[in-house]
Amino acid sequence: MQNIGTQFQERVVHLIKTQPEAIFQALSDPIRIRVIRLLNVTDEEACLCELVDSLLEPECKLSRHIKILKRSGLLTARKDGRWVYHRLVSKVSYLDSLHETISLLPDADGFFKKDLSNFKKRFRMRED
Repeated sequence: MQNIGTQFQERVVHLIKTQPEAIFQALSDPIRIRVIRLLNVTDEEACLCELVDSLLEPECKLSRHIKILKRSGLLTARKDGRWVYHRLVSKVSYLDSLHETISLLPDADGFFKKDLSNFKKRFRMRED
């Protein structure tokens, strides 16, 4: 768990480094939108294997998408032993608004409903 000083420092660094065009470029792919939406709605962090099982996409493909989302400043990562957990960068007003907007997008193809169902099933494995 991070202390308040570390969280504040991360927000300041984030505000300095983030380029608006990088954010929109990162959101130009449907899989990356699904990742953002899933992490926002669940308000959880997830390792790559949990995202692979939830989105039913190949690990190598999701790994590349996670890297792009992290580079754009939308995701942060926390290492815990051999696991790396990814979480949305939050407590930054424009990103919180962006996350909310993505969560409200229509789910015409039903991907998000399936992603969320898969995530809940996969997340139960962590709790056991």
